[in-house]
Amino acid sequence: MISAAAPDWRRASTTAPRGVTLQAIQLPVRDKLHDVSQAMARIVSSDMPLVGQVSAHLLAMRGKLFRPTILLLSSEVAGEPEEKAVTLAAALELIHLATLVHDDAVDHSALRRGMPTVNALFSHQISVIMGDFLYSTALTHMVGLGDLEALQAMTRASTEMTLGEMRQLAVTEPLRFTEREYYALIRSKTASLMRTACELGALAGARRYSGALGNFGESLGMAFQIADDLLDYREEKETTGKPSGLDLREHKVTLPLIHALRDMSPASRKEVERLFDSENVTDEDITSVARIVEENGGFEYARARGDEYAEKAHSALADLPDTVARQSLAASISYVMERHS
Repeated sequence: MISAAAPDWRRASTTAPRGVTLQAIQLPVRDKLHDVSQAMARIVSSDMPLVGQVSAHLLAMRGKLFRPTILLLSSEVAGEPEEKAVTLAAALELIHLATLVHDDAVDHSALRRGMPTVNALFSHQISVIMGDFLYSTALTHMVGLGDLEALQAMTRASTEMTLGEMRQLAVTEPLRFTEREYYALIRSKTASLMRTACELGALAGARRYSGALGNFGESLGMAFQIADDLLDYREEKETTGKPSGLDLREHKVTLPLIHALRDMSPASRKEVERLFDSENVTDEDITSVARIVEENGGFEYARARGDEYAEKAHSALADLPDTVARQSLAASISYVMERHS
């Protein structure tokens, strides 16, 4: 476990402005992000009507292209970006999309980003096969680049993410899930791909900074997931004004609850256990457990741990050239820690 003291990451030498938007971070690579979107569409194009329909749906529900943004910015930190960065970014985002498709299939999720999932709109079988298709086509296009290092980095991340998913599925007693196990899980499921995004960017224009960028990406990924898990407790649904609590609804234990369980009263523990034993978790259940977690210091502790990883991400950037790309990477830390969606 990392140290208990929580540094103020906003005081780091590469201090980023607060309240930064993703659009501002993406500004230096905005045109290339458009090229990434077009490349993704080309990669998944198919003469098979069903594949075309599913691909169109997936591309319509894709996210904010945060990982491609980090990859493209990494490729530009030395001022020598290569054209292959766009193809690498497109392949990376398709593999990220494949993990989401598979996650939705495993969890039987009906919605993602407010849109029907593939398994809800088509079928569970199509969801699994489409995830495989995204993986294989993305890797095929990477092979076409002839860059063995890039291919090794991507396949390594894919393996780590798969093992992370297996690690999560192997949890039989969620309330005994430890903090050490939690860090191992999010390092596999989230930080590994963020690290790979930065390493791929380095291979496309900033090779001598590969180690520093990789360390930045991993720390950013850890901070990203901790912030995301905290957001699940604290962000309210517009319709109910209550926490969404998706992790609790799926009986997943994350850092805020892991810490809170250490000191909560027997009565509070019993209330948490009741939620985890229930197949029909209500909004009131979520609100009650979220209150217990907050009262037992879970929110504050998770934020402090996220701040530590944010500080590590800042430190990793210290020796990079003072370019616009480096400044945007630094600003991305602020965005990760302050985002609300």
